[in-house]
Amino acid sequence: MYDQPRFPALHRRQMLRGTAALLAGLGLGIGPALAADNLTFDEMYGSVGVLGLTFSDKLKRLDGQAVAMRGFMAPPLKAEANFFVLTQIPMALCPFCSSDADWPDNIVVVYLGEAQTFEQANATIEVEGRLEVGSWTDPQTGFVSLVRIVDAEFRAA
Repeated sequence: MYDQPRFPALHRRQMLRGTAALLAGLGLGIGPALAADNLTFDEMYGSVGVLGLTFSDKLKRLDGQAVAMRGFMAPPLKAEANFFVLTQIPMALCPFCSSDADWPDNIVVVYLGEAQTFEQANATIEVEGRLEVGSWTDPQTGFVSLVRIVDAEFRAA
């Protein structure tokens, strides 16, 4: 049985974008399914009430879809990890070490395909991956998240 090679997520997306660009140049667009929808922190929640945050219609619609977000990498817990927290504003301290009063309202947990060594640059980054919405507890870290981008990649924006 033929076994297809497994390309890292970055290479798969680059190949898909290249194919989409080639087909679009030939007038044969392959549709929006390959394109990542942009999502901003301001578009994540519909309201904040006595029962907490409610997800916006856009966030719920994008659940399971490819998205792109811009923000800042919060200082990671350790130099090498397979996840980090994307924040709307730059942070000088690790968000896990902050008090409740310092915790940012808008964060997204980003899970990468494999562990990487991080360098904190306080520069805007762009993250692409598949959006997951809803409460989830990471079995390895115990970290609870409401919104995640998984199978993600990031680069300087």
